[in-house]
Amino acid sequence: MTRPLELRDLEEQQLVERIATFRKEIFGLRFQQATGELENTAALRTTRRDLARAVTVARERGIDVDGIR
Repeated sequence: MTRPLELRDLEEQQLVERIATFRKEIFGLRFQQATGELENTAALRTTRRDLARAVTVARERGIDVDGIR
C-alpha cells in the first residue's frame, strides 16, 4: 500500500511514472485473474486504490493524467 504522504513527496515526473506503473500492474493482475492464475486477489484491490491515491495527488497538482498509459 502506498501512503498518500509518500506520493505527495514525489516530483511531478516520478508521480506520472508511478501512475503508469500502477496502470500496468492492474492490467497484469486483471489478466492473471481472467486466466485463473491470480493467487492474491487482494492485490488487485490494493493496486487500484494506490492508483486512485496517485491520481488524486496528480489532479490536486493540476497534472493531466488521462493520457498516461
